[in-house]
Amino acid sequence: MVLPARVSHKANRVSYHYHNIFVICLLSFTLFTVLISVYYIFKFGNTQKHSEHIPITLNDINTLPIQTLPADSSTADATNSSCTYFTCFNVYRCGSQGNKLLVYVYPLKIYLDSMGRSITGQMTKEFYQIVNAIISSKFYTPNPYEACIFIPSIDTLNQNRLRLQEVSQALRTLPFWNKGKNHLIFNMVPGTVPDYNTIIDVPVGRAMIAGAGMSSLTYRPSFDISLPVYSPLVNNLKTNHSNMRIWLVISSQININNAFEQDLIEIKTTYPKDILILGPCLHFNPMNNTIRCVGENIYKYPDSLQTSMFCLIIRGARLAQSALLDAMAAGCIPVIIADSLMMPFHDVIDWTKAAVFIREVDILLTIQLLKKISPQRIMDMQEQNAWLYDRYFSSMEKITETTLEILADRVFPHLTRDYTYWNVPSYKGKPSPLFLPVTAPKTRGFTAVILTYDRLELLFLLINKLVKVPSLSKVLVIWNNQHKDPPHSTRWPKVSKPLKVIQTKENKLSNRFYPYDEIETEAVLSIDDDIIMLTADEVEFAYEVWREFPDRIVGFPSRLHMWDNGTNCWKYESEWTNSISMVLTGAAFHHKYWNYMYTTAMPGDIKEWVDEHMNCEDIAMNFLVANITGKAPLKVTPKKKFRCPECTNTEMLSADLTHMVERTQCINKFSSIYGTMPLESIEFRADPVLFKDVFPEKLKRFNDIGSL
Repeated sequence: MVLPARVSHKANRVSYHYHNIFVICLLSFTLFTVLISVYYIFKFGNTQKHSEHIPITLNDINTLPIQTLPADSSTADATNSSCTYFTCFNVYRCGSQGNKLLVYVYPLKIYLDSMGRSITGQMTKEFYQIVNAIISSKFYTPNPYEACIFIPSIDTLNQNRLRLQEVSQALRTLPFWNKGKNHLIFNMVPGTVPDYNTIIDVPVGRAMIAGAGMSSLTYRPSFDISLPVYSPLVNNLKTNHSNMRIWLVISSQININNAFEQDLIEIKTTYPKDILILGPCLHFNPMNNTIRCVGENIYKYPDSLQTSMFCLIIRGARLAQSALLDAMAAGCIPVIIADSLMMPFHDVIDWTKAAVFIREVDILLTIQLLKKISPQRIMDMQEQNAWLYDRYFSSMEKITETTLEILADRVFPHLTRDYTYWNVPSYKGKPSPLFLPVTAPKTRGFTAVILTYDRLELLFLLINKLVKVPSLSKVLVIWNNQHKDPPHSTRWPKVSKPLKVIQTKENKLSNRFYPYDEIETEAVLSIDDDIIMLTADEVEFAYEVWREFPDRIVGFPSRLHMWDNGTNCWKYESEWTNSISMVLTGAAFHHKYWNYMYTTAMPGDIKEWVDEHMNCEDIAMNFLVANITGKAPLKVTPKKKFRCPECTNTEMLSADLTHMVERTQCINKFSSIYGTMPLESIEFRADPVLFKDVFPEKLKRFNDIGSL
């Protein structure tokens, strides 16, 4: 019993010894942490306090603290032209306050070189507005240790005012520079004579550049941000919203390439009444940018832009100029003739809805191309331009806020705003009238509504095909023949799904869209009795697509509306194209809500027109849905041939030689009733995953998908 006692005492002494060591280490670490915290509080306390409340106005710039840069012979942080978001950005600095982008602005200072000369000159009003907009925004933080993005307080907007190496040296003195990582440099006038580079020549290391006039050759995708060149001239512009514009197109730039000047002269010679070419007032005051001249005639700029429908934005000495925003502010549709120009905020803005793009080699075709644009398209572009300008470009503050919003989407991609947020005005982004979840429930399936007259053999064949579709809930046959009763119940196919026949009182095409009480499911498959070429897999897949887009028409046969410059009216087009704007309800899914809207809320006399002409009920339904939702229909599967092999030409409505003419009349009739063209075009088709791949059938859900 003695030996265990001695061992126990020794173990206690060892345990007590290690306990003391642990306590000493813990106290030392705590003391070290406190000393470090006190050090940083004294070192950066004043900086944070000054950054939180910038106590200056634009008139007090000269009272800023001054920092003199020492003579420096070290190598500058050369701009890394291969930077990407994944190689030159530290995302781990972000998210300290949740899903919020935090931006820190360095305290404003005046930087002098060792000789006492300013490296940037007087701070511009525009840069001060940028800084003030950031500090006033929801993204700002006065604490650099929780910041994700850093904004140097050095005015780099205009490279002509900078001393490049000294600016680079000043950037390297910033306490969190780290070769430029997570820093954002603002610039609107890059390059100098004679090269006019498309990015700022200041070596900025791994910093991001928010710059104007960037070229597709130098722009770093998903890293840099393309800005517009802001012009204060538009602040005094009195906007005229009248569409009375005497010129088709106007050119008002004063620094375009000589070759383009010769092209414009040739265009003017050919189309003297369509184009106005304004130049500098050499005989008056060539340095005055508020006027333009044609000979002895003087025009006020940018007010003169309001006399034209389109404004040319041509590549000049600099790739980007204020002419773009000047045109937008004046309600003039920009015509971009600069092949490599990165349009402002092109990451999120769909410029094809607001501007016309013409290749530089096609500049002589400008008038011909512009004359082909329909009046409706012109109105849409004017409307989109006005909305884009007001939301993103009308002030330096809005340009700055948009830049930060784009950065926020990059840093937190799971919160990224979609195309509609950036490009569809709130008054156009109509909410869906269907209060449904993102994906419609599958439990109850769909109801197949078949409109028929007297083709029993085809009808029975179609029913036997439909009952093989797993999600089919019920078959509803709309018997549209008042001169003949439907067959006796003993003659109908014996099927495993409920089958109901409704005999109508009048032979109307609109009967197919009546909100029958027998339709108990949300999904309705509207199908003609001669569409017997669809397989069960194709119908089931179309239903699955509809569940993801329950407020749209989803189906198989597609058509397109086009503007005909020869007749100055809309044209119904049935040729195979990549673009569609209608899905015919001869084989399409839609929500039963649209049956109610078609029956009770169809504008004008469209229903009467359809029933009188026995045509165009499918076009009318597409108009109705597009007008309420602002969305295009969706085509599924590559199948395009919908001719009935068992039908003779005399039985088919589409065999009528006047069919296409009547369909065109319908489109123009309906658009006149709506007062606009609600149909939306889309280049999209939904196909099942793996349906074209050589995989075992067990790995495919939809094997029986037909070809063209």
